[in-house]
Amino acid sequence: MSWMNELSNVLQNYSQGGQAPAEGEVANHFQQVAQAAPPSALASGLSAMFHSDQTPPFAQMVGQLFGNSNGAQRASLLNTLLSSGAGAGILSQLTQSAGISLPAGAGAGTPITPEAAQQITPDMAQQAAARAAQHDPSIVDRVSEIYAQHPMLVKTLGAAAMSIALSHLASRR
Repeated sequence: MSWMNELSNVLQNYSQGGQAPAEGEVANHFQQVAQAAPPSALASGLSAMFHSDQTPPFAQMVGQLFGNSNGAQRASLLNTLLSSGAGAGILSQLTQSAGISLPAGAGAGTPITPEAAQQITPDMAQQAAARAAQHDPSIVDRVSEIYAQHPMLVKTLGAAAMSIALSHLASRR
């Protein structure tokens, strides 16, 4: 049985015409889907969430997720943003102005470590994400793939954001 068949009752709540679930149920539904869905499907839902006009801007949500992440998760996000030339430039400017020194060559083949990532503020990550998204729209999908691996962090964005991700998955049925 496919994961979608397994969760059809849950996803029905998020399809067109489905009864809107109580706000407290959304986190539970999201967790059920996150445990059963393949990461690629979950990433698709997260990408829809990041692109939605019913959620805060992509960069703002990235800043919030970054602030709730551990060092390894922060490093993963920053290294992804650095893979976009625009993200690398703004992150370098922000860290220099804050007196933070990244490892020599960071973003140019040398990844940011979890320890170095802990020095970066959520605001810096937000600004780097905004710049990266302006110059490389595919960064949203790559960031979605990261957080599909860490769905419990997505819960920190709230019920509305999770509902949008679940609605996207429900529309794929």
